[in-house]
Amino acid sequence: MVKNRSLSKAISDVEWSQFVSLLEYKADWYGRNLVKIDKWYPSSKRCFDCGYIFDSLTLEVRHWTCPECGVHHDRDRNAAKNIRSVGLTVLNACGESVRPGAVKTNSGKTQRSRKPKK
Repeated sequence: MVKNRSLSKAISDVEWSQFVSLLEYKADWYGRNLVKIDKWYPSSKRCFDCGYIFDSLTLEVRHWTCPECGVHHDRDRNAAKNIRSVGLTVLNACGESVRPGAVKTNSGKTQRSRKPKK
């Protein structure tokens, strides 16, 4: 269905909306905060080290070197670092604790959060 040109955007939007709804539900369930980043935030085009922003960076470019500081970036890892940084900044600005660790469960008891398996 996604290959259908007239329906693909609508179908993709519905699926993304469902995914975000599930994330919101899980965050609420575990007493966590979900920070939504603007979809136009230049996470892939911004150098995580110096903040330089490329004017244009096509999707075919998977690795790039910052012309300002010379740091070589993997596009996806750089974007992940930028998104995490913005999310933590928003939480700190709102007065939220960003410390990993204790998670409040439905029973009201506190348990330590598990580290993800590698």
